[in-house]
Amino acid sequence: MNAADTPSERAARPEESLSPLSRAAIIAVAAYVAVQLVADIGSTKIGRLGGWPVDLGTWVFPIGFTLRDVAHKVLGRRGARVLILAGAAMNLAMAGFMALFVRLPAHATCTLSEPFAAVLAPVPRIVLASILAQVAGQMVNTEVYHWFRSRITRRHQWLRVLLSNMAAIPVDSVVFVLAAFAGRYPASAVAGILGVNLALKLAVSLAGIPLIYTVRHVDRD
Repeated sequence: MNAADTPSERAARPEESLSPLSRAAIIAVAAYVAVQLVADIGSTKIGRLGGWPVDLGTWVFPIGFTLRDVAHKVLGRRGARVLILAGAAMNLAMAGFMALFVRLPAHATCTLSEPFAAVLAPVPRIVLASILAQVAGQMVNTEVYHWFRSRITRRHQWLRVLLSNMAAIPVDSVVFVLAAFAGRYPASAVAGILGVNLALKLAVSLAGIPLIYTVRHVDRD
């Protein structure tokens, strides 16, 4: 833009459009962070799967592995690492804000203060376990994805996603379940929760593999 342009000249100039690469990067980053936050909120409700308890965030969280792969294609390995740490920071910030909101006094007309606190008040051990598992699992995902693409082949994108997710999901599940529940519940219950987490995350992850083909014009290392 020329500094001498008048406001009318700037207004008349057509707005620059986003490149496909920029558009893909924005969507991949936004989707990844959104999945992380939605999964954390969903984890506050415990559902059932085949009689076993499972937090509902587990139905959403595995999509984050493939979204990380999509972001990796657009941003490269360094960008993916930054995204993982940024997502963890967003989760920590959300937990901090929720804790603050719960403590702040409610207006006299507000009748939802107690339900709000019951649902959204963060449990420190669960929050820390979730963030630790997220960072550990996603970093493993990043390195396996990079290894396959750079050392094996740039073809068969579905296979690089499958292998990286299969390597990352056990790490994520073991770290989360042990950090969140070990010593709090009997070993048999912890083992059951771990088994359900692994099975569900693998199934959801498999369903999300086609997402890697939503970006076709770039494949960064």
